[in-house]
Amino acid sequence: MREAVSIPGGHLGVRLRRFRRLRGLKQAHVAETLGVSQGLVSRWESGQHVPSPELARPIRDLIAVPPDASSDRALRRLVESANLPVHLICDATHRLLAASPGREREWGASACAFVGRSLWRYATDEIVMAEDRLADHGWFDRADPARLSIPTRGNGNDEMRILPSTLEWEQIGLADGRVGRLVTTVAFA
Repeated sequence: MREAVSIPGGHLGVRLRRFRRLRGLKQAHVAETLGVSQGLVSRWESGQHVPSPELARPIRDLIAVPPDASSDRALRRLVESANLPVHLICDATHRLLAASPGREREWGASACAFVGRSLWRYATDEIVMAEDRLADHGWFDRADPARLSIPTRGNGNDEMRILPSTLEWEQIGLADGRVGRLVTTVAFA
């Protein structure tokens, strides 16, 4: 199983750039917040340098969506009442924000046990590969990236089951300016 807080490090700089641009923050402000130089932030964002493990966590914390963002209650309620198997995660950290009853049935588990936790450890090999290719699809650069379809063979995990299916990923803006990812099962294999 993957570590719960692990996300692909190579894209952390790209995620930081997107977060910074959405928030209208200068690199110098982010650098001061993290206690590093502006040049280092620039190198992270351009992919010339990968943040050290000691700095990766504060960066993820900076760009993470709080799991209880009160301004997104209506969105959470829509996801939780959806007929389709769907869930909403923080795009930067993969923390679960909400899940529909259909998704809970697929998982074989209540979403309550996972809200606020990263779902990355349950990712299938196909999900990991799709995540690694997000930058190739303009996921971090465009204001409205295309929907992505990800076929997966499932994960065989008893704690949180992912069935063989095709998933659709869509970005969705959250009220605080951060980005969520809506994950919908569009077909079961």
